[in-house]
Amino acid sequence: MLYRLFNALILTLCFIGSPGMAQSVLTTSAGQVRLEVMAEGLDTPWAVAPLPEGGALITERGGRLVFASDGRVQPVTGVPRTRSQGQGGLLDITLAADFAQSRELFLTYSRPQSGGGAGTAVAVARLSPENRRLTQVNTIFEAAPGSKGGRHFGSRVVEATDGTLFVTLGDRGEAASAQDRSNHNGSVIRIRRDGSVPADNPFVGNSGVRPEIWSWGHRNPQGAALDGRGRLWTSEHGARGGDEINLIRKGANYGWPVISYGTEYSGARIGEGTHKAGMEQPSFYWDPSIAPSGLMIYSGRLWPEWQGHLFVGSLKFDHIARLAGEPPRQAERIEGPETERLRDIVEAPDGTIWFISEGRGAVYRMSPAS
Repeated sequence: MLYRLFNALILTLCFIGSPGMAQSVLTTSAGQVRLEVMAEGLDTPWAVAPLPEGGALITERGGRLVFASDGRVQPVTGVPRTRSQGQGGLLDITLAADFAQSRELFLTYSRPQSGGGAGTAVAVARLSPENRRLTQVNTIFEAAPGSKGGRHFGSRVVEATDGTLFVTLGDRGEAASAQDRSNHNGSVIRIRRDGSVPADNPFVGNSGVRPEIWSWGHRNPQGAALDGRGRLWTSEHGARGGDEINLIRKGANYGWPVISYGTEYSGARIGEGTHKAGMEQPSFYWDPSIAPSGLMIYSGRLWPEWQGHLFVGSLKFDHIARLAGEPPRQAERIEGPETERLRDIVEAPDGTIWFISEGRGAVYRMSPAS
């Protein structure tokens, strides 16, 4: 508590201003870092994608995509129609690895389905040269229909080193469906950039199993990133406790809702306990829950001491959790007024760290104060 009060005092004393861009200074294990407001006045921002030429694209859950640059926020047209209900809406945005040449990007969103439901969908589109329009918008994946609820869409998309796409999907509030591979709920899927299924996916040709599934038994993974070895890591919401960091393995079952380190919100036991043969253990878990959101694995470009570390946003406790080592263990809480309800965190091409404060409706850029 004293540390947090001291940290807040430092933030207050170090607040500085510059024309058109508010700045503050935050103390971390790597020294002081400067925080700059890159966009503000946003309505429930969900994901940010810094552009190689400067500025950034930002999704708002209500269905709007904006381009932010030099303190100005302008809408981008051509976004797919979403069903913005509960936790659903316009969610992740990821630039293709060849974006500088192709101008392609990937969006995830909750797509309206028959009967009043919605399912997580992935669209590929091209961004116009002036960053104002999406063109050639094509939905390449849509989760199998099966839920009318407004919870647990998962929805991070990551391009693998081989050019395929990993997409995280939540259980849609129907826990048992995460163990039913005849639907996509509670899974990480792998598809090609055109939406087709890679032949080396683990369940291709298996009767009654969706061929897109790469792993299953997930509750609601809302963060995903590749490490320096090309391995996929996810951050995943538990129930009451039991938030997880998982290293995703091909064809593996991560146990939800059979095993968990959390409990039901009523306090009742979940499933069969914390272990079961044939089900993966988390690489790390939080209890109590921090409500983990976006996940980034840092390259070390500007802060070499943070190379390979995992950075995870906390929606519940308003901080960035830094995890180090393997298996990862929490090493630091980076926090201040700017980290209120932290939704997404990414590394920009120049090595700066960008994050979304959903509570403040703002996007910040972190860089070395020196």
